[in-house]
Amino acid sequence: MRLLKRLFQAPDRGAAPILYAAIVARGREAHWYEAGGVPDTIDGRFDMIAAVMSLVLLRLEQDPQAIPFSTQLTEVFIDDMDGQLRQIGIGDIVVGKHVGKMMGMLGGRLGAYRDALAAGTFGEALVRNLYRGEVPAPEALAHVETALRAFHARLAGEPAAALLAGELA
Repeated sequence: MRLLKRLFQAPDRGAAPILYAAIVARGREAHWYEAGGVPDTIDGRFDMIAAVMSLVLLRLEQDPQAIPFSTQLTEVFIDDMDGQLRQIGIGDIVVGKHVGKMMGMLGGRLGAYRDALAAGTFGEALVRNLYRGEVPAPEALAHVETALRAFHARLAGEPAAALLAGELA
């Protein structure tokens, strides 16, 4: 009976779905698209959510005890992307390939943002990854860079326990 439960019951991911919902809500805030000039498209929304998600994952990797939780959070992201792709009509046969590509994109952004924050080239990384190489108006880029740096700073001061409880700074 336990085998059947394990096969057909959704896995328990603790507070990861709550934190992921907060990440998505943060990534969908209107100011990113209005003042920040992020394209309000499927790709633009994915890129914005990936930017917020990357900053949260960067914070979680600072605490070795949070690594299992970051895995759960990434699994929730995968489940959401799978569902979103199916909802827009991507067929079962290629959903896995698309999800794999999205995971690669998230991983690439995670590395790019980590390196750029350390090197002081965050704006350049945003142009490459968030705006996909299309240089936005200077005030739009400044808005997004300032807001994401402030978010990154708030996350740095946030106890890992709060994130593990699903709370977002």
